[in-house]
Amino acid sequence: MNVRTAGRSARHPREGTGSADPIETVLRLAVLLSGGTAPTLAWRYLAESGDPTLCAAADAAEQGRDVGPVLQEAGDAWGGLAAIWSVAVAAGAPLSDALRSVVGAMRETAEVTADVRVALAEPAATARLLGWLPLVGVPLGGLLGFDPIGTLLGDPLGQGCLVLGLILMTTAYIWMRRLSRTAQPPPTIPGLEAELWAVALSAGVSVDRARRVVDGLGIDRTGRADVLRTLELATRAGVPAAELLRGNAWIARYRARTDGRVAAAKLSTRLLVPLGVCTLPAFLLIAVVPAALAVLRSTALP
Repeated sequence: MNVRTAGRSARHPREGTGSADPIETVLRLAVLLSGGTAPTLAWRYLAESGDPTLCAAADAAEQGRDVGPVLQEAGDAWGGLAAIWSVAVAAGAPLSDALRSVVGAMRETAEVTADVRVALAEPAATARLLGWLPLVGVPLGGLLGFDPIGTLLGDPLGQGCLVLGLILMTTAYIWMRRLSRTAQPPPTIPGLEAELWAVALSAGVSVDRARRVVDGLGIDRTGRADVLRTLELATRAGVPAAELLRGNAWIARYRARTDGRVAAAKLSTRLLVPLGVCTLPAFLLIAVVPAALAVLRSTALP
């Protein structure tokens, strides 16, 4: 299959194809490039799957443009591949080696995200279930012989309890949703900047050149201080900085996994606050108070 045929296949993708997986794409690219396939043709082979992102990347490669920005527009899942590809091309690093280094980072990041989501699933599901407790109490009161619905809708005091209870339920839902969102792991790859510096320096470029290449990507620089300290250590010790930087990246991913599990454990406790402050009072207002009012109304003297 030549480049022209591959180009026609990418521009007219097969029907019924699904979305490409970034990690699988990186692995296949690394194998194709290490086997001597040209980058343009490698992208065309992958674009035969019909995925729009791969087709756009193949078109960019064929036109001589940087594939990185095209992948970046596809979403956070492609951010690691986009950054590594751009740095490797700009610094002249071997693409296959760069991709093999990033695939480990992407796989570990996916494992960290999966572990944290599993740890968060139980407390979040429990909180959602308990959030409906006030409304569950309404039919329960009816089974006990009371008329909570009539009290909530027909009695002025019951109407006030219903409005206030719904406000508390909404507040609890928003509160718990925000707590769950803050406990989620970030979509970026931990230690990505260290990986990018390692790729650039492994190509033999100077530190200043590597800095310009990495800064041109516009990524988060929260790891810049660690990178500079590692560069200083490598200079004093006279050892290759790339391996030390890859060690920094691994440590960052290890810390992200630990921090994610700790955040999930803390979430179980923090979710008790909106449950106690909002959900429990809402249950009293919507389920208990109407039942008590119904009893008082039925036993009141004429």
